Amino acid sequence: MNNGTVGAPRNHSNYVIPGLYDLSVEDTNWVLTSSFIIFTMQTGFGMLESGCVSIKNEVNIMMKNVIDIVLGGFTYWLFGYGMSFGRGPLSNPFIAIGDFLLDPPVGDALMGQIFAAFLFQLSFATTATTIVSGAMAERCNFRAYCLFSFLNTVVYCIPAGWVWGEHGFLNKLGVVDIAGSGPVHLIGGASAFASAAMLGPRLGRYSEGYDPLPLGNPVNACMGLFVLWWGWLAFNSGSTYGVSGAKWQYAARAAVMTMMGSFGGGFTSSIYSFWRHGGGMDIMDLINGVLGSLVSITAGCFLYRAWEALVIGAIGSLFCVLAMPLFDRMGVDDPVGASAVHGVCGIWGVIAVGLFADNPIPLDTTNGRSGLFKGGGWYLLGIQTLSALCLVCWGICSTFLLLYVINKIIPIRMDPHEELLGADLTEHRIRHSQIGLSRAISALAPIKVDLKDIAGIQPIGINPGHERSIDQLRAAEDKLQQWQSYLEQVSGPRANLKMDAGQSHADINFKPRTAGNVFNRRIPARKSISGGLYRANNSELPVIGSVMGQKPEKDPNFAWVD
Repeated sequence: MNNGTVGAPRNHSNYVIPGLYDLSVEDTNWVLTSSFIIFTMQTGFGMLESGCVSIKNEVNIMMKNVIDIVLGGFTYWLFGYGMSFGRGPLSNPFIAIGDFLLDPPVGDALMGQIFAAFLFQLSFATTATTIVSGAMAERCNFRAYCLFSFLNTVVYCIPAGWVWGEHGFLNKLGVVDIAGSGPVHLIGGASAFASAAMLGPRLGRYSEGYDPLPLGNPVNACMGLFVLWWGWLAFNSGSTYGVSGAKWQYAARAAVMTMMGSFGGGFTSSIYSFWRHGGGMDIMDLINGVLGSLVSITAGCFLYRAWEALVIGAIGSLFCVLAMPLFDRMGVDDPVGASAVHGVCGIWGVIAVGLFADNPIPLDTTNGRSGLFKGGGWYLLGIQTLSALCLVCWGICSTFLLLYVINKIIPIRMDPHEELLGADLTEHRIRHSQIGLSRAISALAPIKVDLKDIAGIQPIGINPGHERSIDQLRAAEDKLQQWQSYLEQVSGPRANLKMDAGQSHADINFKPRTAGNVFNRRIPARKSISGGLYRANNSELPVIGSVMGQKPEKDPNFAWVD
C-alpha cells in the first residue's frame, strides 16, 4: 500500500483527493479483486491452524477465525479505519481521528474509491487479527477470545496509521512497507508471542521434552499453506494499489518476486529439515519455512531483483525454523509457530528493505531512496530498523495490557478439565470419536468434576434417532429369539414350528395342542422383522399372554394381552 500514491494528495480543480482515494476505474477494479482474494487467506489460516492442533480442538480454532472476521471486521468499521486513516482535525502523528462508522452518501464524488479503499484495508486488518488465534490455541477461553478479537483492532490500526497514514510519524520519516511485513505480520507475530507467553504452555506440553507435538491433521496443514500461498499473491500484487500508469508493471514484478522468495525459503527449510532429522522431512519446518519467506518478501515485494528475493526468502526461512525451537525452550508454547513466522520474519522483512531496495522509478514508493547495498546510504536502513523496533514494542506491550484487562473480566485460560476434554466438546458441544474423550471423562470422574452437561452429547457423524431405532430393532429381534427358545422348551415335541426359507420370525406359525395355555389370541401386526429390520406387511404376530400360569415381565417391544 506504500505505492507512491498513498500519502500524496492530488489536486483537482475544486478539491484535493487524498492519496488513499486516488483510484481510477481500473485501479478500483484491481483493488477490489485483490481484496476478495485476500479474504480467502482466512480459509488458509483456518486450515493450517486446525491441522496443527489436536482433533478435539479443531472446530474451536475454526470458530476463532470466523469470530476474527465478524467481530474484528465490525470494530474496524466502527473505529479502526478512522484510527488509521481518519482525516479529522484532531489527527496527530500518533493516531488518526475521523471517518468513524464509514458510510459515504450516494452523492459523494469519492464514494466508490472510499469503499474500495476500506475493503482493502479491512482485508489486511482481519488478517493481522487472525494471526494471533493460532498462538492461543487449545487453552484459551473462547468467550475471552471473542472479547479479545473485538478489541484487538486497536492493536493493529494505530501502528498501521504510523506506517501508511498521512498523519503517521513513521510515514513522514520515510518508512517503506509495501504490503505489511511490519503493520500486519510483525504486529500479528508480536501479539501472538505476548498472547502465548501470557497464557502459558498447554498442559503437559514440555513434560516429555521440547519436541513438537503430533499434528491433528497434517493434510489440512498442507492445504492451508497452498491457500495462503495463493492469497499472498493478491496481498503483495494488490498493494501496488492499482494498475494504471506504471503500477501494472510493478504488480507483475511483485507477484514474481513473491514466488521467488518462497522458492528460496522452501529450499532452505528443506535442507535444514533434512539435516536436522537425519534425512527426514518435518512437515512444519517446510510449511513455516515457506510462510516465513513470504512474510520476509512482503515489505519490499516489488523493490528487489530475482536473486535478492531468493536470498531474502532463504534468510527469513532460516530465521523462522531456528526461532521455533528457541521459543519452545523459552517456555513460549506457540502451537502453529506464528511468533516465529510472522514476528521474527516480519522484523527481517522490514529491515531487508533498508539493505536491498531499488528506487522504483517512476513511482515514489521509497521517496527516491535506495537500500544500503544499492548505494543509498544508511538513512533508509535506519528508519526501517526504527520502524521494526516501534512495532515490536507496541505489539507486545499493547497485547499484554489488553489481555490483562480482559483477564479481569473473563479468565483467558480454560479450566484444566476443559482443556483435557477439548474446546470442541466444552465450548461447542461437538464430540469426536476415538480421540480419548472417554478416557479423559473417566479420569475426571473421581475428582467430582460436573460432567452432566456433556455426558449426553452424541459423537459427530451419526444420527442419534437412527441409532435408537436400530437398538430397538435389535432388542425386538433378540426377544423373539428368546421366546422361540422358551416355547420350544415348555412345549417340547408338541410345538409344530415351521419356518421356511425367506420367512421372518414374525411369520412363524405356532400350533400348540392345548389351546389357551400359551396364546390367548392373535392380533394383526404392523411390522415384522426380517434380517434385523422392520418391514410392514399383513402378517400376524402372536401376542404373548400367561404361559403355564406365569406372567412374564412386560417389554416395551411387545404388545401384551392379559
